[in-house]
Amino acid sequence: MRIASWWLCCLCGLVPMAHAACPPEGTDASSLQLLREQKFAVPDDTRATLATELLDCLDNPDPALRDGVAYEGLSAWLRADQLNAGQRRAMRDRLYAMLEEPDADGFRTPFAALVLSEIARTDRIEPWMSARERNDMVKRASAYLSAVRDYRGYDDTEGWRHGVAHGADWLLQLTLNEQVERKQADAMLAAVASQAVPESAHAYVFGEPGRLARPVIHAARRGLLTEVEWTVWFSALPPRLGEAKSAYADSAWLARRHDLMAFLMSVYLEADQSADANIRALKPAVVNALKAVP
Repeated sequence: MRIASWWLCCLCGLVPMAHAACPPEGTDASSLQLLREQKFAVPDDTRATLATELLDCLDNPDPALRDGVAYEGLSAWLRADQLNAGQRRAMRDRLYAMLEEPDADGFRTPFAALVLSEIARTDRIEPWMSARERNDMVKRASAYLSAVRDYRGYDDTEGWRHGVAHGADWLLQLTLNEQVERKQADAMLAAVASQAVPESAHAYVFGEPGRLARPVIHAARRGLLTEVEWTVWFSALPPRLGEAKSAYADSAWLARRHDLMAFLMSVYLEADQSADANIRALKPAVVNALKAVP
């Protein structure tokens, strides 16, 4: 049976709901894995319904459903321009609501942010949001990243959470968007700074500093800040380590130093290897910040 016909049969009798179960009614884990193997090929008239239902799989404890089916499927359809602007807008608003919902297991919010990065990407490729909608997304993305306090990354059994990295990915897509302006970039850079040197005693081990560096790199590429402004921004990072008396005598201070050094080195490496003059111009500001780290 062709996948389109098979999937249409699975959806027969399905009643769309705002909070469907996962797996969606009429499916199971095996049928969803088959859908993944078939590159998420579904009939046009059922795709939007399925996309809505799969949003509820973003907090499923099974990483094969959460990451392998829900995220990969939604990303595939968004990148292939197979969901129209109205459908994207409805998904976006549902994902915004998910960011505000209780998330005891810690999966819902980071994966909502990751899918929102894919929705932001569609607006970057071909603008469909209004300036007001885009500004609202910048505020929400910045607030999300700043508020992350669950620093769990990867677990061998439960898979990924990765809230900081997913938030950075969301900001990256917005920073890349030529419709996003300097004032909006300032809000996003403040969010990056808050997690580049987090107040908590957490040392990143899942590549978060490199992901946080990417919005900074592309804000520089776009020339959104002058060299002097970048110097000011980077110089504000070392003081976030805390009081000098805690240097090398406090585990929280040491964790923050680890994160700051990893972030600064990630930016420096990108700037050093880039052929873009605006990106390379970051090097002096980064070097000054590195010299200021005890």
